[in-house]
Amino acid sequence: MSYLRQVQAIVWKDLLLEFRTKERLVAMGAFAVLSAVLFNYAVDRTAVRPQDIAAGLIWMTIVFGGLLGVGRTFHLEAQDGAFEGILMSPAPKDAVFLGKTLANFILLYVVSLLVVAVFMLFFGLELGASPAVLALVLCLGVLGFVSLGTLFAAVSSGTRMGETLLPILVFPLLVPMVIFGTGATGRLLASRPVAEVVGDIRMLGAFAVMALAAGALLFRFVVED
Repeated sequence: MSYLRQVQAIVWKDLLLEFRTKERLVAMGAFAVLSAVLFNYAVDRTAVRPQDIAAGLIWMTIVFGGLLGVGRTFHLEAQDGAFEGILMSPAPKDAVFLGKTLANFILLYVVSLLVVAVFMLFFGLELGASPAVLALVLCLGVLGFVSLGTLFAAVSSGTRMGETLLPILVFPLLVPMVIFGTGATGRLLASRPVAEVVGDIRMLGAFAVMALAAGALLFRFVVED
């Protein structure tokens, strides 16, 4: 079986399992909706415009909601020993990581689009003049996030603290994603020219590539230990 077919098989397995149980997707979706509702009532509209803080709230909702799903990447497989079987298969460890990461990316990207839609509803936001660029910003940010999240989910799953340890490991590394993702999203929602966010997009792209490459390189040592 070719390398890409091995990655595809892992992606398909994880997505099929998720669509059968809907455990992570429902949890992340519900968190996104409830967060937007709470933020809607928490913001004093006489003191600040929701449009001025919406971008930051969107990305923080994606981060916290994503942890609910990414943190349980290896949960079901670890319970019945299936993950050990995957590691003993002929598939390279980096192919396992890429498959897990891509499956998490698809799930969280769908949730991130839901987050934007819900905030648009409650905060009266508009997509701006470049919705495709906004979708690209979300894509790069989510890819970087799930790359780090999947790697550290493997680390935390082998400890007594479990999912409690994951935020402690991941949060310090997400600062570039939050800074550049929030900056680009805020400008795009305000219908600013795309030229103003090109630098942010490049930084998000670099962050995503570095996180994906580091995860693929280090995943072998995490699971073997």
